Amino acid sequence: MNRMNPSNADRLARATALWPHVGRERPAFALPAGPGQESVWDYPRPPRLVADGREVVVMAGPLEIARSQRALRLLETASPPGFYLPAQDVRTDRLVPAGGSSHCEWKGEAAYWSVPLAGGGLLGRVAWSYAHPLAPYEALAGHFGFYPQHLDCFVDGLPVQPQPGGFYAGWITPEVVGPFKGGPGSGGW
Repeated sequence: MNRMNPSNADRLARATALWPHVGRERPAFALPAGPGQESVWDYPRPPRLVADGREVVVMAGPLEIARSQRALRLLETASPPGFYLPAQDVRTDRLVPAGGSSHCEWKGEAAYWSVPLAGGGLLGRVAWSYAHPLAPYEALAGHFGFYPQHLDCFVDGLPVQPQPGGFYAGWITPEVVGPFKGGPGSGGW
């Protein structure tokens, strides 16, 4: 990842200041992490990208959408990791552009993708990507994120549980403990 120029550092500092929890200390309500587990309360804000070599599989019913051992995991305070898979490992022929976009204070402008189903249906807005991610997240260019609320996602063969709430797209796996942003009472996290 590239070094940040002062304006990027200022942007990240301003965005960080909006949050009460930034990964420097666990709040009293954080669940204890057991052996081999990570607390999402130890993850930083702004988020950090890390490579993950485990096999990640994304399915829409019987239809395989992606399979990769080259995922990037986004670690952000209070949220289970988001997994981003390189386009080379995604069946992009099974994705169609969806309307709308969103803006993340860390990563920038996201475009959304849908999955057409064989019977004529459509799984709308189940994936997203960043064509021009902001610094220091440029590595996300050419990668896709997927919502486990709408797709079957697996990490090393284990099914992923979706992050609570309909907006967030974190992947809950056995090694992460919360509580997680998106559940009842988590609006100020």
